[in-house]
Amino acid sequence: MKTPQQIIKKPVLSEKTYDLIPEKKYVFEVDVKANKTEIKNAVQEIFGVQVEKVNTLRTQGKIKRQGIHSGRRPEIKKAYVQLTKSSKSIEFFDGMAQ
Repeated sequence: MKTPQQIIKKPVLSEKTYDLIPEKKYVFEVDVKANKTEIKNAVQEIFGVQVEKVNTLRTQGKIKRQGIHSGRRPEIKKAYVQLTKSSKSIEFFDGMAQ
């Protein structure tokens, strides 16, 4: 069993994700093997909020070449977390939404 800190790697901070903050939607980069239930429990435990739903998205890593050698960047999984209307917002993001 993984700890919540191993499931949630880091927040995704971009212009698109800043626009979602007033709607109580937050985006996190998560472990590739984590499922929606594990992500929901991890967010609730770390931030002390109530999660309504979780949507996940996996992206393949780009193929990169250098000469005749080719390789692939790592695969990434993102989780879009929607909080309930009665839940408090996540304090880490409060100063970023304007």
